[in-house]
Amino acid sequence: MESIKLNELSDRLIEKLLNKSAVIGVIGLGYVGLPLAVEKAKAGYKVIGFDVQQKKIDMVNSGYNYIGDVIDEDLRIMVKNGSLQATSDYSFLSDVDAVAICVPTPLDIYQQPDTSYVESSTKAISEYLHPGMLVVLESTTYPGTTEELVKPILEATGLRCGEDFFLAYSPERVDPGNKFFNTKNTPKVVGGITPACSQVAQTLYRQVLDGDVHAVSSPSIAEMEKIYENTFRHINIALANEMAILCDRMGINVWEVIDAAKSKPYGFMAFYPGPGLGGHCIPVDPFYLTWKAREYNYHTRLIELAGEINNSMPEFVVQKIGEILNKFKKSVNGSTVYLLGVAYKKDIDDYRESPVLKIIELLEERGAKVLISDTHIDSFRYNGNQYECVELTEQRLAEADITVITTDHSGFDYGLIGRASQSLFDTRNGMKSYDKPENYHLL
Repeated sequence: MESIKLNELSDRLIEKLLNKSAVIGVIGLGYVGLPLAVEKAKAGYKVIGFDVQQKKIDMVNSGYNYIGDVIDEDLRIMVKNGSLQATSDYSFLSDVDAVAICVPTPLDIYQQPDTSYVESSTKAISEYLHPGMLVVLESTTYPGTTEELVKPILEATGLRCGEDFFLAYSPERVDPGNKFFNTKNTPKVVGGITPACSQVAQTLYRQVLDGDVHAVSSPSIAEMEKIYENTFRHINIALANEMAILCDRMGINVWEVIDAAKSKPYGFMAFYPGPGLGGHCIPVDPFYLTWKAREYNYHTRLIELAGEINNSMPEFVVQKIGEILNKFKKSVNGSTVYLLGVAYKKDIDDYRESPVLKIIELLEERGAKVLISDTHIDSFRYNGNQYECVELTEQRLAEADITVITTDHSGFDYGLIGRASQSLFDTRNGMKSYDKPENYHLL
């Protein structure tokens, strides 16, 4: 009987996914959830987005886009034709056939994973869990979360995973600002609790995405795969940063070194130094693994050392600013330091975990007057303080004691920056294709 029941439920859900009669839910309408919700609606499904922030709900329901990777017109059309709606009322989960959890998984003050958002979302789903429902966790987390945290909460309802409902993990792969890869065309990894769970989840993503769907044998494999992706970048960026520090002491241009190394057609992948790591993923995700490794009596030395190097870069940048000012008999205290860019990477409006925030804090602690311009951000909050970005002008560049390129936005006028700056410190090689002023310094 169990085998018949399993086949009936999975086959019925797969049929609904294929004929687009399934209702899809997305919990968390942020950088991951909203693009996913829009793509599912564009694929022909009725989609209900859930969020605890009323502001986001109102913006979605009015067709107002607040995520860079979503096309404004796509959202307006999906909302207007009724394919996408947002709500904070989780009772609508009663009508949902498949739901994706796309909520934050930050680190707490002790650098340990905070899975409270995943837990609360799962509990909300459990209140309306029904036979034949698919639940997919997309939030980046430590290996074992799906089976050790999500599954027990759902099974506390009395329904059995793989028999009454289906559960899988499929890590988000979002790269804000990427002009080539987005939610639609990036390959997807899926790991189900059981083969049936995996099959149902794969069916959903194959109807929505153009990218390949790569199935793995368990949620833990998929969870570890995601951590490995981000740890790979974390460590290689740390190597580039360490090379930058050493090259600075040796009087060698690290950017030219990297350009020369990447001429090799095999065995090398270029990573670049900068003022530090930012965003929700790279600075945070590797520490999920560091935390989990302690359970197995293993110390992830390389990951933690990479974290130390990357976290030290804002301090290194401020130290270099002080050294440059000192050449002109100026101190950081009392100097005007003009930072160009607060976003953590080029051409986006996201400043989560941006190393520039720490640079601002360190400069202010040392008595500097900090000015900030950003072509994508008008204002932001940090440490309880409100900061307003100013317009980039020739006068501000000329009056600042030092200008620092902290984010290499395409919208900056680099010709003007080069001409007008008293002294220029470039942490991103943003001036690579432009004339450099006499007092130009490169990280």
